[in-house]
Amino acid sequence: MKVEIHDTPAAIGERLADRIIAGIREASAAGRNYVLGCPGGRSPLPVYEALGRRLAGDPVDCSRLIIVMMDEYLRPAEGDGFAPPPAEAHYSCRGFGEREIVGRINAALPDHLRVPSQNFWMPDIAGPGGYDERIAAAGGIDLFLLASGAGDGHIAFNPPGSARDSRTRIVTLAEQTRRDNLATFPDFSGIDEVPSHGVTIGIGSIAERSKAVAMIVWGEGKRHAFYRLTSARVYDPSWPATIAVECRGAELYADADAAGEWGAR
Repeated sequence: MKVEIHDTPAAIGERLADRIIAGIREASAAGRNYVLGCPGGRSPLPVYEALGRRLAGDPVDCSRLIIVMMDEYLRPAEGDGFAPPPAEAHYSCRGFGEREIVGRINAALPDHLRVPSQNFWMPDIAGPGGYDERIAAAGGIDLFLLASGAGDGHIAFNPPGSARDSRTRIVTLAEQTRRDNLATFPDFSGIDEVPSHGVTIGIGSIAERSKAVAMIVWGEGKRHAFYRLTSARVYDPSWPATIAVECRGAELYADADAAGEWGAR
């Protein structure tokens, strides 16, 4: 896996925004969609911020950009089963994607260049496995932005122990994943408020449906994640984010704080 060390998270954002915009332009010129896999949370936020800034200064046709979100929290539904939170909930992954990704991209674009609402995809809890088929029918994901949990290496909501061939499904969130997400969503007053279930794209889905992946880790709190990712040679289910090393076109983007001594080599 190729590793790039940048001085700051903002520099990572600018680097990947360059790459994504170039990909959108190339796909548009070829008359096809550009499919971008997106996590929520803090790690990819510098990328979404940079995309918004760049497109405000130099508009690009994003009408064929498809945003594929990784996961969503689930709450027990009345009677039986689960339901996603409303988009306005502070922890809603749908709400995050609509505000922080599509909202930033579309903010300065004229209507005919904007990402249309039908190009914002979320996994369907009524038939999670259909997400993999939908992605495959779109030709796969051109670039999947990835992030690693700090405490247990979860990727999307895949907990430690997830099978290499797992597909999009409903899972029970690991306790450490829920604790990590207390920092991601500070409006939670405690772990009891963090949902215990979610729908998530699978480990196998990421590896098999992506043409390229960009793992993003920044901040001193992600130093152990950086170590696990750079030490891995094959998928290690005890740290699910290591699936990145088995993906096509795998690259790791880190800042100096996450890289520590490695970055000084």
